[in-house]
Amino acid sequence: MTALQALVGFALWTLALITLVFLYRGLRFLRGTPINHWPRGNKPQDDASLVKRLEDAHANCMENLPVFSVLVLAASLMDKSNSIQTIAPFVLYARIGQTLAHLWGTGPLQVFVRASFWSVQLVVCLWMAIQLLAA
Repeated sequence: MTALQALVGFALWTLALITLVFLYRGLRFLRGTPINHWPRGNKPQDDASLVKRLEDAHANCMENLPVFSVLVLAASLMDKSNSIQTIAPFVLYARIGQTLAHLWGTGPLQVFVRASFWSVQLVVCLWMAIQLLAA
């Protein structure tokens, strides 16, 4: 997998998560929930806990996707894609792992696993940045 493919995979993963939330809300709307039941920044108490975790996982993707995008696109523009090619896919793999840990639950073990996957993403992105800045 190339760095650009990992970036596209990350974007598709992010889209898949919000699509699931959208489908849930659409079904709720079709069953009579008012369309304005989901105000920004205020999660309704009657949403399924899995959907709340999906929203959180999506928000985490949105926080990290810009950083990953800049690194992959900068590597491409700087003609240094080869320097990050082998490590970039691990950002996507760790992102998927973090999402699955989000969906698994909110207990101490799940939070530890989720934080571990996030740490992998952080380290890999930092390593990519160092590779791009190296002579």
